[in-house]
Amino acid sequence: MDEGDETRPGGLRLAFGEDAALGVRSAGLTADDGERLALISQRPARLDTDALDALAAVLGAQRRLEDATGPAVLLGPVVSQLDAITGMLRDASGPLRDRLGRIVAEWTVFAGWLHAAVRQDTRALALFGRGEEMADEFGDGTIGAVATSFRGYVARRQGRPRTVVRAAMAAMATPGGHPVQGVFDRLQAAQGWAALGEADRARRLLDEAAVRAADRVEPPPPVYWYSEPFFQLNIGLVHRTIGEYADAAALLEAGLSGIPADQAQAEWLGEYRAAHTDAQQRS
Repeated sequence: MDEGDETRPGGLRLAFGEDAALGVRSAGLTADDGERLALISQRPARLDTDALDALAAVLGAQRRLEDATGPAVLLGPVVSQLDAITGMLRDASGPLRDRLGRIVAEWTVFAGWLHAAVRQDTRALALFGRGEEMADEFGDGTIGAVATSFRGYVARRQGRPRTVVRAAMAAMATPGGHPVQGVFDRLQAAQGWAALGEADRARRLLDEAAVRAADRVEPPPPVYWYSEPFFQLNIGLVHRTIGEYADAAALLEAGLSGIPADQAQAEWLGEYRAAHTDAQQRS
């Protein structure tokens, strides 16, 4: 199906139908919500807050659903949805258009994450780039920083530590970025420096992250998994890269034990489990 098919009358209904989007049920949408989304797809100029709330609920539910189902199940539906709401944005006007633009930017970055998770790196990076541009256009520093940070995630999986550091530092410098994002990107930059053999730089960034994490700032919905156990996992990765295997094993074990139950089976935890096993064997 090409992009235009989803933006025809009723196209949004198709993109968000039960067979195409598992997250709709999880979001608790009503029949009225579905009708409202279908109507908005036909007449984007008639945006209302209820329709935008429904879109945000679907996106939030699908993020959580990915923790249970894995990224591959959601990839196709999310891309179809992104095509549909991007078409809505092109035709939308009025005071609510900026909020729709921020939702589309966030959806774009989520689609990028799903591609990155299944190692479709080229497409992921393109979507992160588009998400950055849209976040800038619609004034969403949180999503802009997340998109830039995810570039560092892709680079780390590719074994490109200089790019990891560059992406992490750029994410920290993003205007309007959320403070909790700064905690993670200090850890991500530390991972890059550790891989480059710069252990002292890595430790300084760990210290900075610890100070900021002590504030216990609540993460915003787009990065709900940024928690103390998640940060422990990433500190553990740094120690493992430095060669401090006993510390790494302890941190990774604590992080894995503390991950909330609804995230405990997520595919993205696989690399941390593998790192924990490796650190245990080396310690």
